[in-house]
Amino acid sequence: MEKSPNNEREPSNPAKQEAGNKPKSGERPDQGTELTSDHYDPQGKPDADKRVFPAPDNVGAKHKNPVLAQPPEEFTGLTLGKPATVAAGVKAVLKSMEFSWGEAGVGRGTHALLKLNQKDGFDCSSCAWPDPDDHRSVAEFCENGAKATASDADTRRADPEFFAKHSLVDLSHMTDRDLNNAGRLTHPMVLRPGATHYTQIAWPDAFQLVADELNALTSPDEAVFYTSGKVPNEPAYLYQLFVRQFGTNNLPDCSNMCHESSGSALSPTLGLGKGSVTLNDIHEAEVILIMGQNPGTNHPRMLTALQIAKRNGAKIIAINPLYEAGLSHFKNPQDFMNPIKAVGTLLGSGTTISDLHLQVRINGDMAVLRGIMKHLLRSEEMNPGEVIDHEFIKEYTTDYDKFLDTIRNTQWEDIEQMSGLSQAQLLEAATIIAPKQKIITCWAMGLTQQKNGVMSIQEIVNLHLMKGAVGKPGAGTCPVRGHSNVQGDRTMGIWERPHKEFLDALVNEYGFEPPREHGYDTVEAIKAMYEGKTGVFISLGGNFLSASPDTEFVAEGLRKQNLTAFISTKLNRGHLVTGKTSLILPCLAHVDMDMQRSGQQFTSCENSMGVVSQNKGVLQPLDGEMLSEVAIISGIAISTLADKTKIDWVGYTENYDTIRDAVARVIPGFDKFNEKIRKPGGFYLPNGPRERNFTTENGKANFTVTDMIKHTIEPDQLVLMSIRSHDQFNTTIYDYNDRYRGVYGERRVIFMNPQDMKARGIQERQLVNITSHFNGQQRKLEKFVAIPYNIPRGDTAAYYPEVNPLVSIASVATVSNTPTSKFVIITVEPVAELLREGSKSAVAMTA
Repeated sequence: MEKSPNNEREPSNPAKQEAGNKPKSGERPDQGTELTSDHYDPQGKPDADKRVFPAPDNVGAKHKNPVLAQPPEEFTGLTLGKPATVAAGVKAVLKSMEFSWGEAGVGRGTHALLKLNQKDGFDCSSCAWPDPDDHRSVAEFCENGAKATASDADTRRADPEFFAKHSLVDLSHMTDRDLNNAGRLTHPMVLRPGATHYTQIAWPDAFQLVADELNALTSPDEAVFYTSGKVPNEPAYLYQLFVRQFGTNNLPDCSNMCHESSGSALSPTLGLGKGSVTLNDIHEAEVILIMGQNPGTNHPRMLTALQIAKRNGAKIIAINPLYEAGLSHFKNPQDFMNPIKAVGTLLGSGTTISDLHLQVRINGDMAVLRGIMKHLLRSEEMNPGEVIDHEFIKEYTTDYDKFLDTIRNTQWEDIEQMSGLSQAQLLEAATIIAPKQKIITCWAMGLTQQKNGVMSIQEIVNLHLMKGAVGKPGAGTCPVRGHSNVQGDRTMGIWERPHKEFLDALVNEYGFEPPREHGYDTVEAIKAMYEGKTGVFISLGGNFLSASPDTEFVAEGLRKQNLTAFISTKLNRGHLVTGKTSLILPCLAHVDMDMQRSGQQFTSCENSMGVVSQNKGVLQPLDGEMLSEVAIISGIAISTLADKTKIDWVGYTENYDTIRDAVARVIPGFDKFNEKIRKPGGFYLPNGPRERNFTTENGKANFTVTDMIKHTIEPDQLVLMSIRSHDQFNTTIYDYNDRYRGVYGERRVIFMNPQDMKARGIQERQLVNITSHFNGQQRKLEKFVAIPYNIPRGDTAAYYPEVNPLVSIASVATVSNTPTSKFVIITVEPVAELLREGSKSAVAMTA
């Protein structure tokens, strides 16, 4: 490559960095004045495709297609224990070391962990929970982060020799755990039309193959460009830049499937589709509500923040259908390193997390909030001026009177029926909240993937506006994002519905005219692929097949593509269900050192609380031909756009500072990006709601009037929600265990209320077939093991991606178009077979 004139800046030196804009306890962060772009449409998606397509044959698909789109049905050896009552502790430490040393080796694994989430290290590739602004411990990671890092630092290799040994059919019969354990992808691989195996391909040929397929399309809109939330800011920015110069806004991403409901609710009510709190706010809160979230498994480092809040006197209310260990008690692994605390931590029961647990029915959170607010209004009537913040409401909000009418007109009978909770139980929560002002509500996909997800989050906002609990220390909204940079990718422009200001900024920076029409979100892209309206699918990270709903429907769409291309670090099932031609393009992980012409590079990520910090790999990559995501995107862009582009893709690849310089000019809030990102801990992006600056269309924080929609459930029907196991992050399966729920060695299970099992004549460990029901359609899965569990009557839960085939592509949350994986109406049919302890084969039941 020719030397770029813009790549002379000295690479980052952590030793020369100085403190950034971290807030001290009780202070708000210095955020600057320019507001960040809000990549959420306040009008929702009124033009989203609402059509219902034929239901796929989930059971027959394994016979029709030898390459399995679903995980294999074979059992792996179920053992049941008692659900845990304490999260983390010694076992979490041991499991962290076991994963790290087992996959990466002692030296390599330890070095990686000691640099994980450090200011001069790399960002964890799993959850987006923020790191402390000031002091960070030597082990600033959780069990989940250790597993993710061990997986990225894996010394095993899925190289050309591996692919020569295993056909696609063979690979598809492996479990998802074993596919991940094949090791790091090391060389670009191609699957030619009609071939049974991937074979090696040179990088220039791979880039040209992509270019030829893209340029052969009748329209740029016949291509789909998906993005995973693990992708750092710099490659995400380049990806959307390439896609828009190519000529389409078809940029679906994992946000469409997770927190799209959060953005759709927050943007029109508070003016920003992100949360409004910092980590220090969590520490200082007086009341914290945790809704639709299991932090012990999905965001374990959050438990440390909750422990600090508890020690500062906070009350915590957990609202969840399942009693989760992380919402019960917590033993902080960091305390084992403190000689004073170690013995007490080892022998004690841990810190009590929840003061009150409300075991809500699935999709009943909206009714819970309505009931709490109904109690608060009654308390205000009895104690005028002591419960509701009338000054805040008068100065900052609108539509309060309409909201009051809605609350008063809601009947307790409806609230109790939808929530599954009594008026007295909801009074307990309201009594905790009523005298307090520093209130934070945290939520995750347990809310966002409900049919009523957007409305439920709007009710959260209503509660906070009633209390004036927005825009002051210790108070605000906290959507807890899953993947490491899912929030940052949206900030960088990974969005299918770009706003005018962002596109105008691209015009000013680069001189080309980007497309203005809305593109496909994830659900719309799947439908377009299924109908044959697209010919190329490119995935920047992730496992699109397994993350999406209606697995066999998605598989049919992928098979209709002329080309599928996957930019990835490790093998997953999504690489096996392909178009006529397919590419696997191996990239560097967060943990890998990224050496380019100007020296070692770093990237950046934005966490759940709007802090942008650097990510600098510390391990030498495995031998092979892996490239950085930036280099791969630039290679595709150069080959595809050729002389149509005047963008310096070579310069961007040689020195990532040049990318950040462009971002600083294009995206508000990133002024002096290269300067601020070099400060330890990074910097806070501007956040209007945090400063009571509500940049809605009317400049106010808006109360929302919503209807509590009742969903008809027939007497024999149940409601299913998908969940993660403890040894899982997103679609990555590290092992078959779910330690906190007492399930070991198996994932094909369904958790059921014991009374529901008894009413259907189902015994513990008995096999059942599950059928989902949507708009008269049925989708069926066979041979799941029924397990009695403490879950509300009428509700069930099972692991994804195993139960994704039950979720209709047309079943989406109102407004956000997010798949309703947390609200699936099912029936359960017992099979006269039983899976005994530790067995991998079911046996016939005797009468």
